[in-house]
Amino acid sequence: MALWLLSNGNTGEPIAAAPKTGEVATAAGRPPAHNGLPPAHEPLPGAGPQRLVIKAMGLRAPIEGHGLDPLGGVEAPPYERPNAVAWYQDGPQPGSSGAAVLVGHVDTKKSPAVFYELSNIKRGVKIDVMRTDGSTAEFTVENVEVVANDQFDADKVYGSPDAKRAELRLITCGGDYDRAHRQYTANVVVSAYLTGAAQVPPGTGTGFAAQRSDETEEAT
Repeated sequence: MALWLLSNGNTGEPIAAAPKTGEVATAAGRPPAHNGLPPAHEPLPGAGPQRLVIKAMGLRAPIEGHGLDPLGGVEAPPYERPNAVAWYQDGPQPGSSGAAVLVGHVDTKKSPAVFYELSNIKRGVKIDVMRTDGSTAEFTVENVEVVANDQFDADKVYGSPDAKRAELRLITCGGDYDRAHRQYTANVVVSAYLTGAAQVPPGTGTGFAAQRSDETEEAT
């Protein structure tokens, strides 16, 4: 089955093979989490995602659980909700072992969408995923790639040097827009890994957590 992401409101765009739901394959070529980046945090107990927050991008978006559509692709949020993000709910949960996958539109026929600025994100940027158990899984970006459709290697994209790490993939359309085929020529793939966790104090709702489980100082 293929993982699909709709592009520009016109057609489906194949972006990868469906991510594995168990241990992910080892990826060749992805650098380990060193060179100034914080150490990996141990995976968290399972909990579904609710909200994606990337402060550096001014992004705060609801996360919807989606499976596969009748064509065998991941069902992205409808274009009526261009600022929502879809989580591939048959794969790992963000913060748990394995690579959790979040997809979002880059634009619609009328306006930019949730991941319009994703290609500009930098290595070391923090990504927060607020979860249904009241915790926040805190990820750090370690790699940003623009991958041509015909060069998409599923094992590399979804793989990890350490299958026990908790990782996150953010994926949207990229490259040029091919008007003849009505689709983008590539995909933006942001790879991040878990570097911290926080618990929301009782009675504070789903705002940013105040109690961290590690002593890593958040970069700005």
